[in-house]
Amino acid sequence: MPGASYNYISREDFCERIAAGEFLEYAEVFGNFYGTHQSVLDQARAEGLDLILDIDVQGARQLKERIPDAVSVFILAPSRDILEQRLRARSEDSEEVIQRRLNEAAEEIRNHDQYDYILVNHQVEESVGTLAAIIRAERVRRIRMEDKIRPILESFENRRSKF
Repeated sequence: MPGASYNYISREDFCERIAAGEFLEYAEVFGNFYGTHQSVLDQARAEGLDLILDIDVQGARQLKERIPDAVSVFILAPSRDILEQRLRARSEDSEEVIQRRLNEAAEEIRNHDQYDYILVNHQVEESVGTLAAIIRAERVRRIRMEDKIRPILESFENRRSKF
């Protein structure tokens, strides 16, 4: 996947890192651990980049607990049938995994109210545009602009008219 990198470590090492609080979020899914290390966010911040994570409901919940102002977007297929078609078209999963994913999808959708935005993925191009619009809007939210607003306001206060 472009832009994605995976570091494979032992289960024991992963558990040690969980105990040390090194992950922004993590989950055990289908018997495997997945997680996002804190260093990924640190690097994105250092480079002035937005960080977009593709994580499940439990990971999103952990991330919101750890970083309350993180923006969450729930992306879902328009229907169960379309989700099943997409999973099968990927040709990556066994029948057992596909069925498990479909069964768990309903439970995940029930948690939609925990997200800041909901994006129904009808067409990829349209969904990419919607996601980009969410990112642009979030960049200019007042709470994210305080550092930029303060010097502008000070420039007015320093040159107040005496009329």
